[in-house]
Formats: sequence, C-alpha cells, structure tokens
Amino acid sequence: MTTLTAPADARTVAAALDTLLGAHAIADYPGALNGLQLDHHGPVRGVAAAVDASLDAIDATIAAGANLLLVHHGLFWGGARPITGVLKTKLERALANDVAIYSTHLPLDAHPELGNNALLARTLGLDPTGRWLDHKGTPIGVTADCDLPVETLADRARAFAARHGHHTVVTPFAPGARARRVAICTGGGASSDSIREAIALGADVLVTGEGPHHTAVEAREQGLVVVYAGHYATETLGVRALARWVADRLHVPVTDIDAPTGL
Repeated sequence: MTTLTAPADARTVAAALDTLLGAHAIADYPGALNGLQLDHHGPVRGVAAAVDASLDAIDATIAAGANLLLVHHGLFWGGARPITGVLKTKLERALANDVAIYSTHLPLDAHPELGNNALLARTLGLDPTGRWLDHKGTPIGVTADCDLPVETLADRARAFAARHGHHTVVTPFAPGARARRVAICTGGGASSDSIREAIALGADVLVTGEGPHHTAVEAREQGLVVVYAGHYATETLGVRALARWVADRLHVPVTDIDAPTGL
C-alpha cells in the first residue's frame, strides 16, 4: 500500500506517486521525463493540478499559494533544448517562488483508478471492463461494455468537453445506432493503428481526444464511430484526481488550473 503523511516535501510526495502509479515500470516517450522535474525546499503547503506545465499554469500555482504543481505534460516535452526564452522564464518563476513540478504521462493514463482513461469512462457513465492499446508492454486505454444509443454517449461526451471549453466532433452514424462496446483512449488516441485495434476488439465507438483527419475517414469506412472530445479536456481528469489524492493525505488546499488549448 502506498502511504503518504504530513508534513512532506516534494521528494517524498514524488516517491509516493511513483509507487502509486508504478511509474518506473512503464515505458514512455523520452520527453515525458516522468517524476519530479523541479524540486523545492518544502514542505508542501498546497497542491495545484494542470494538464500542461505552461507559464500560465506556473503563474496560477503561485497565485493560489501552492508550491507543488502536478502536470500531465511536463517542462521538457519537446526534449532537451537550451534553457532560453519561455523555458528560462518558467524555470526562473518557479524557482523564485519555490514551486516544485511533478509530471506523469502514460503512468497516469494507464492507472485503473486515477487514470485519465478509467475516469473518462466513469464520467461518461461507463464501467471499464477491459484494457487495450498496448505501449511497450503496458495497455494504456480501457474498454467498456454497455448498451447505449450512440447519440446518448455522444451527448455525454459533448457535455463533458463543453465544461472544458471544447467542441466535440462525432463521426457520422446511423439513426438508432447503439454502442455495445466502447474503446477509450484519451489525448491523441486516434490513429490508423488504434482504429484497427478498436475494430478487432469489437468496439462500436472509439472515444478519444483528437486525431488526424484521415482517422475520421478510415473509421467511417470501417463502421466505427469516433468521438473526438478534445485532447486537453480528456486529460484534465487524472491529474486533478492525483492532486486530490495528495492533498487529502497532506491536509493541504488543492487548486484546479484550467488552461484550455481548444484542441
């Protein structure tokens, strides 16, 4: 069991989160750099959650009086580069205000309770019943068996995405079509490969964040409905749940930072 008690600094929190998420056992993209990306002097007095380690998110963390920022896309998503320009500004501002930054990408997507995919399924009124979309040995997405009108599922996705400032795109489907198996992969989960895998799993609907134009064409030709509910919107859930997990154990305030990209 993963334990965390107050008081705790960022390194202690990071170790607990790494264990909770099984972070070291999950291969990820190099730029993800999962874990504690920026340390502080601690202890943690407030936690903030954001999808991206943007300058807006860092400023909002400071304004909220928090000194630990949890994000899904970290400071170094673009890979190693000179510490100049906006990256320099972000680091300077965080360091000047003693803000630590912890980032978790695929380990958070894949978590069965606090993960983006499991939480999106439950937000849409679905019960995750399976796993899919393997990335180097780890299934990232979830599947859910159900019996719902596709329009009902689409409406739920539209309402969810709208709360995060996003317009949902749904590929065409026949009147009265029903969803009996739904494949879910948040973020940029639509690709030729994911469409083929979803169909092979017997899915009627793929719910994701975004994907290239050709995925909508391929899905329609093969009888799969795709719900594009926004990359940003579909990845707000996990990091906020994770922040609450920390805040509840440390008895500190938690702040949700909303900085939608429109994508």
